[in-house]
Amino acid sequence: MQQPLVAISTDVRQFDNYIWHAAPQQYLEAALSGAGVFPVLVPSFGDRLDFDELLSSVDGVMVTGSKSNVHPSLYGGDASEANGPYDPARDATTLPLIRKAVERGVPLLAICRGIQEMNVALGGTLAAEIQEREGALDHRAPASDNQDERFAIRQTISIKPGSCLAGVFGAGEIMVNSVHRQAIDRLGSKLQIEAVAADGTVEAVSVRDARAFAVGVQWHPEYWVKSDSVSARIFHAFGDAARLHAAAKSSARAAAE
Repeated sequence: MQQPLVAISTDVRQFDNYIWHAAPQQYLEAALSGAGVFPVLVPSFGDRLDFDELLSSVDGVMVTGSKSNVHPSLYGGDASEANGPYDPARDATTLPLIRKAVERGVPLLAICRGIQEMNVALGGTLAAEIQEREGALDHRAPASDNQDERFAIRQTISIKPGSCLAGVFGAGEIMVNSVHRQAIDRLGSKLQIEAVAADGTVEAVSVRDARAFAVGVQWHPEYWVKSDSVSARIFHAFGDAARLHAAAKSSARAAAE
């Protein structure tokens, strides 16, 4: 089967005297080599984009992590400089795209900032600086200039029995990396918890009664997709869902001819 097309979110950045709509290579490489899909970057132009047309053309959506945070005005939080940086153009694009993907049953994988966008898009809220909460673990990356050290697999999380991810990993504990200072606070009404850290921090969610694979993870499986079986499995599952979606569309077209 040909590589199914998967829409990938972009950050808006300014450098070299240009404004760029871009995604880190690790996510694109993980989509290509881990999920076996064709990554297609979606510029962050918000409601100027026809999301229905986009979702008719792709077989999956992947929402990447980012240094920026979802703007707190979108969930009633504190829009202070300390809770930034922000990327409102990305918010205006990813939140409606997530809602449309869920509505239309297009496979969805949301990573780090992506799980936070997923929660806000579906009516939830976020907590900032979670390492300051009593009894909380420090989920931030270790202080280092070495990316392998910052993204080291060092945290145990528990997969909920009977969950979507239990079908991917099995129920019980897995080891992941942890590079975040925000997390889900109030869960979106359409979401269910898939995995938690030892301190109760939500580490993964899925859409309840979803028509297709629709999962968000707080960790970074894209970083070790080529060398860590846990990281690879979630991309394999997402890729399989995209291929299933593509096959269903192909069959529907053939039946209509």
